[in-house]
Amino acid sequence: MIQAVVFDFDGLIVDTETPEFESFQEMYRQHGCELTLDIWGQCIGTGPEAFNPYDDLEARIGRAWDREAARQRYKMTYEEKMRHADVRPGVRAYLQEAKELGLRIGLASSSSRAWVTGYLERFGLLPWFDCIRTSDDVTKVKPDPELYRKALEGLGVRPEAAVAFEDSPNGALAAKRAGMRCVIVPNSVTAKLQFGEYDQRLSSMEELPLRELIVSLA
Repeated sequence: MIQAVVFDFDGLIVDTETPEFESFQEMYRQHGCELTLDIWGQCIGTGPEAFNPYDDLEARIGRAWDREAARQRYKMTYEEKMRHADVRPGVRAYLQEAKELGLRIGLASSSSRAWVTGYLERFGLLPWFDCIRTSDDVTKVKPDPELYRKALEGLGVRPEAAVAFEDSPNGALAAKRAGMRCVIVPNSVTAKLQFGEYDQRLSSMEELPLRELIVSLA
């Protein structure tokens, strides 16, 4: 029996990943270079150590450059793209359904707690979650399963009694390594990436009510 649902954050609840990728693409193009998804995709859903765009771009242009100015331009571009952002379709309905079904609700994110809770507060979602685990709580982020294991401990449920919702291959791998069922809901960027093992794929949480999804996973 499913007792809990655990959500990723970036790209799944709020699509921060598409604006991030597009903003870095703009930075690269300003220097006559191109950032492709096959390179960028390796860092989606995991920590910043997986790929450093500033190091990569400096290596490509072959000289030192003003990183701080580039960071400021990137930040302005990203914030402008996020100005009118909202949660992805179906997220609020899934949270409501989960409560109605008596499920525990968790969140497991490779981002920092301040980043995650800042957005959750902005969109009024913070009160929905019974347990939040972020990079601040673990020694290794996704695709390592530690984040999911910490979230499950906080929720008081076993892996086989929980469903993870992910948008990235790194996140899905972490969930499966933790022994959970995993439903992927890719965004416009991660939909183009190659996924490994998962239990079901949705184009949007609006595609299938949570109740029906849980039945299909039984």
